[in-house]
Amino acid sequence: MVSDRYDAVVVGASLAGCATAIQLGRAGARVALVEKSPDPQAFKRICGHFIQASAAPTLERLELLEPILAAGGIRSRIAAWTRWGWIDPPPERAGYAVNLRRERLDPLVREVAATTPGVELMLGRTVRELLRDGDAVAGVAVEDRDGQRGQLHAPLIVGADGRGSPTAELAGLSGKTLPHERFVYAAYFEGRPDPPDSALWFLDPDVAASFPTDDGLTLYAVVLAKERLPEFKRDPGAALTSFLAGLPDAPPVRSSRIVGPVLGKIEMPNRIRGPVAPGLALVGDAALATDPLFGIGCGWAFQSAEWLADSVAPALAGNEPLERGLARYRRRHRRELRGHAFLIHDYATGRRFNPAERLLFAAAARDPKLALTFDEFGTRQIKPAKMLAKAVPRTIAVNLRHALGGRGDAATHDDHRSAVA
Repeated sequence: MVSDRYDAVVVGASLAGCATAIQLGRAGARVALVEKSPDPQAFKRICGHFIQASAAPTLERLELLEPILAAGGIRSRIAAWTRWGWIDPPPERAGYAVNLRRERLDPLVREVAATTPGVELMLGRTVRELLRDGDAVAGVAVEDRDGQRGQLHAPLIVGADGRGSPTAELAGLSGKTLPHERFVYAAYFEGRPDPPDSALWFLDPDVAASFPTDDGLTLYAVVLAKERLPEFKRDPGAALTSFLAGLPDAPPVRSSRIVGPVLGKIEMPNRIRGPVAPGLALVGDAALATDPLFGIGCGWAFQSAEWLADSVAPALAGNEPLERGLARYRRRHRRELRGHAFLIHDYATGRRFNPAERLLFAAAARDPKLALTFDEFGTRQIKPAKMLAKAVPRTIAVNLRHALGGRGDAATHDDHRSAVA
C-alpha cells in the first residue's frame, strides 16, 4: 500500500461517513472513505432504523430518499400515548419519518457513496494512527487485513466512526460522558399497522416504542429503568413480548412472531465531544451520541454530515482557510443540537416527568394545535426555544379551560387510530 493524497479522508463508511463523502465528492473534492469492515453489505446491528422527519430534506438533497423508498422504506408519522390520552398530530400536517432496516439502508447508502465521482471506498482498512503537521491532523496511517500499512494525507480528516470513535480517541478528544439509567431491548415482529404510523408509550419513567418498516415488519423497543433488567436477562423474548402486550392500546404482539434476534443494550452513556480540532471534524455519533429513546441517531448522522460538507466545501475548493470552515461547522452543530441534547440527556437519567412536562403532555393530549407543536419538536423540526415559545401560552390556556370543565377547541385523542394494533 502506498501513500496518497486527498482533499478529505473520512473514517467510517456507515450513514454519517457515507453522507459526508457523497456531499464532499459532489462538491468536487477527492475523498478517501475508509472502512474497517471488508464487507460492502455490513450494517449496524444494535440500532433502530428510524430516521427522524428533520432529516428527510437532507435525504432528498443527497438523492437518497427515492432509492430508500424503492428499497421498501416507508414514511410514517408518530403519536405518543400518555396517561392523559394520545398526543396524535393531524396527519396532513405531521412530520413524516423515514423507515428502512439497517441491513438494507447501510449497503444502499454505501453503494451510492462508492459510485459518487471523486469518492474512493477503501474497505477492510483500519486507521492505526493520525498523522500531524504541527498541531493539525494531516492524515492517517491505515492497515489492511493482510497487515500492509500505508498513509493517506489530506487537509481534512473526518471521524465518522461511531459512539466509541477511535479517531476521536487518537486525536485526544475525550469529551464528556453522561450517565444513562435505562436499558433497551428490541426486536422486529411480523406485521405492521395500517397506516404504518409509529408510536411511543410514555409510561413515566418507562417507555415503549413501535417503528413500522419494510417487508411488513415493525420494530418494537422498550427503554426501561434498570431495576427491571433481571427479568429481561432471563428470557429477553418472553419479557419483551409480555411488556408490550401489557401496554395501553397494546399492539398485537402475542399473535405475531419475532423475526431475527432480540437485541439488547444495557450501558448507553451519552457522549459529547467538541466536533472539531485543527484538521479534524467529527460527525454523527462520534461528535454526539445520545439516548436512543427518541430515535435521533440516524437522522443526526445525515444532518451533521450535511452541515460539515456545507461548512468546509469553500475551504476544500481553495476559497478560504479550512479553520474558517471548521469554525462554521462547530457553530452550526452547537446551534442545531445543543438544546435538544440538553433535554435528552436530562431525561436519560431515568427520572419521572417534572411538573412542567406533565402540564405540557396533558395539554398536548387535549389539543390538536399543541399536538402539532409537540410533533414539530419531537421530530426535531423546531428547537426547544421555539417549542416553548409556541407551547407555553397555549398549554396554560388549554389546561385552565380543562380544569374549568370546558373543551373549547380542545380534543382528546382517546379515539387514536387502532393502527398500533
